[in-house]
Parts: sequence; structure tokens; C-alpha cells
Amino acid sequence: MGVIYVMLTASVVVALVFFIAFIVSVKRGQYDDTYTPSVRMLFEDELITEKTNKE
Repeated sequence: MGVIYVMLTASVVVALVFFIAFIVSVKRGQYDDTYTPSVRMLFEDELITEKTNKE
């Protein structure tokens, strides 16, 4: 029965660590870009190559 209490405590601690990491990342602006994901599918995948200067 004691193992259940240890595992429950460990799972709550791990969940709190992940929750704190999520809150910190939101406060630092990790998820601020809401425009790009909505229009990403509209852009075609094109290779951008640099033009060489012919002299």
C-alpha cells in the first residue's frame, strides 16, 4: 500500500514540474505567434537559391 502513495506523490511532482515549465514558457512568449500556423498551408514549398553574379 505504501508504494501507491509513493507513486502518487511522484506523479503529482512530475505533473507540477511540467505545469510550471508550461507557465514559464507562456510568460516568456513561446506561443505568441498565432498568425503563421494558420497561413502556412497556403504557401508552397519553394527552394530559394541565390543568384550568382556573372562578371
